[in-house]
Amino acid sequence: MTLKPVRAAKLQLHMFAAALLTLLLTAMSARAEEGSASQHSAESVFKWINFAVVAAWVIWLCLKPGPAFFGKRADTISAEIQKSTEAKNTAEKRLHDAEARVQNLENEVAELRATAKRESAAEAERIRNLTQTDTQKIEVAGLAEVDAAARAARMELKTLAANLVVDGAESLLARQLTPAAQESLINNFVKTLDRRPN
Repeated sequence: MTLKPVRAAKLQLHMFAAALLTLLLTAMSARAEEGSASQHSAESVFKWINFAVVAAWVIWLCLKPGPAFFGKRADTISAEIQKSTEAKNTAEKRLHDAEARVQNLENEVAELRATAKRESAAEAERIRNLTQTDTQKIEVAGLAEVDAAARAARMELKTLAANLVVDGAESLLARQLTPAAQESLINNFVKTLDRRPN
């Protein structure tokens, strides 16, 4: 890609040099026909020599550093063209990808809706199962709490009944145990102690 612009630049330089040389020769021949006098010829020769030196310098300038300058410029332009081509190809690829996505957008939306519906149903089922599990746990905890409360109530009733029995027995004993009955009980107890061997 870089060879063609360099060759074209060299060809243009050669054509320019040939055109300049042709112009120089044409001008010299026209001048030679005009001036026939000898004094003009010496002056004319110096002018032509001066013109030839300047023309040679311009031609040398075009032929020596010119191709390097124009070659570098051509290389730079070629590199820029290549970068532009790559950027264009990348942009076209992205455009085609975007167009394909737009065409598939309806399918993607339908898939997203179906996925959302499935996930929603799964979430509802999960919440339903979680609610049933929580209900069962609450029911079990409630039954355990009722059982514990019933046991506590039974224990309290037993304690209350025992206290009532003891209170009733105390009052009954207090009514039936007179000082004479107490003395008789103590005497009987002492007698049983006396009968026991030591």
